[in-house]
Amino acid sequence: MIALPELVACKMKYLAVDSDKTICTQKQNHIMKTFQAEIDVMPKKEILDPQGKAVTGSMKNLGLAEIQNVRIGKHITLEIEADNAETAHSKIDQACKNLLANLIMESYSFRVEEVGV
Repeated sequence: MIALPELVACKMKYLAVDSDKTICTQKQNHIMKTFQAEIDVMPKKEILDPQGKAVTGSMKNLGLAEIQNVRIGKHITLEIEADNAETAHSKIDQACKNLLANLIMESYSFRVEEVGV
């Protein structure tokens, strides 16, 4: 166990407060890697995309009639700390399924890269 005044000196990143108000390290000497993810969330092809349709129509007005079938979606970037790329991939997939994409109307894809490699 590490008492609170000693905590500042050790600068451990992963900490928890024990029931007796002392602070202990959870993962001593364990180095987590940082990964960056780029996520694309798009409306499914079967779903009407009114924003994309409006932009497609505007392209004609700008003299760009050759641009067709515009679909508007979201691009999300985030960073995650994980033991390895497989864990990062799994956590990001979970975030997409549970929060970032509405799976009834949207599909998603993403790529993950380790930061600082």
